[in-house]
Amino acid sequence: MHDLHRTAFPRRTMLALGLSATLPAMAQKAYGPGVSDTEIKIGNIVPYSGPASSYGTIGKTLRGYFNRTNEQGGINGRKINLLSVDDGYNPAKTVEQARKLVEQDEVLFIGATLGTATNLAIQKYMNARKVPQLFVQSGASRWNDPKNYPWTIGFQPSYQIEGAMHARHILQNTPNARIGILTQNDDLGRDYLKGFLDGLGDKAKAMVVSQQTYESSDPTIDSQLVQLKAAGADALFSVCTPKFGAMTIRRSVEIGWKPTQYMASVGASMQSTLKPAGFDNAQGVITASFMRDPADAAERATPETRDYLAFMAKYCPEGNADEAFNVLAYTMGMLMEKVLRQAGDQLTRENVMRQATALDLTLPMVRAGMRIKTSPSDYAPLEQLQLQRFKGEVYEPLGPVQPA
Repeated sequence: MHDLHRTAFPRRTMLALGLSATLPAMAQKAYGPGVSDTEIKIGNIVPYSGPASSYGTIGKTLRGYFNRTNEQGGINGRKINLLSVDDGYNPAKTVEQARKLVEQDEVLFIGATLGTATNLAIQKYMNARKVPQLFVQSGASRWNDPKNYPWTIGFQPSYQIEGAMHARHILQNTPNARIGILTQNDDLGRDYLKGFLDGLGDKAKAMVVSQQTYESSDPTIDSQLVQLKAAGADALFSVCTPKFGAMTIRRSVEIGWKPTQYMASVGASMQSTLKPAGFDNAQGVITASFMRDPADAAERATPETRDYLAFMAKYCPEGNADEAFNVLAYTMGMLMEKVLRQAGDQLTRENVMRQATALDLTLPMVRAGMRIKTSPSDYAPLEQLQLQRFKGEVYEPLGPVQPA
């Protein structure tokens, strides 16, 4: 396995970025909350319980990542104390947990918190307190707003970009499609919907035959699917978390409806969505990705994926290495480590944001050809995606990597 400290972020890369030169060579130590000579305390909020509990594996893998970091000597001699807590995918609980992490636990920052509505619930609070809200696990466009929210930064490509990509694929391949839309009734669903409808442009009115929504607390989505079928839709764009994504695939087959399914990446996990729905039922599902797929035989042969699999076997043996959320968590740990290493002994909240908004690098489990870049005026780290179609027991690439 590659030693992250020697290979992933070499000194020449830091020099090329000009980041190591931002601090005087003999600068005095400067610490923010949660930092000492021996420890850096950081927070993370994910749903270990509730309707989106499948995302809880992100927190578990993130903990494994920093266990490895600490075993290898920590970051600049300091051990990472990760406080990963449960919000049940409930925005009110997210607010409660964020306040506890910031005001009682005094973490340096909160990173890789999951969800659009949940992160939205704490965005104003985090910015008012001037606490970094790093690498939000949501593709909502509002995380790239440095003027109004300078302490919040996302990671993944915008949901609007992804929605537009799906729309363009339909226009190019089935321009006479009758489209049904199913979205979660919140900012997650609305962001994807805007991108999708923008992508269809003036064709949207004629092509979209039915739009349905569901609440994350709903027990089923049977009635929505029946209405979409009744409208005569032969293509479905669905924006669902994994539980409802699996319901969509399985129930569509059960009612004898077989549209071409375009699924938002947030709910198209092979392990958490397609497998519970049944791989036979999921054949042909189209989604988008920005991470390597460790279930793909070609990817498994790469040194990047071999290193990831070795990490999972040793530090997260209970986790499913093929689960996309675990690949994402591993990458988030690596990115947060990168920021903290660049910060050196200037471990203040201000310098953490300075480093997070001056990135230019690749990461091992981000798809080849995609680069992470941020600046003080552009907080969008990733703006590329790969469409893919499920066939057999794996996703296969569908066309080239697409820029924003």
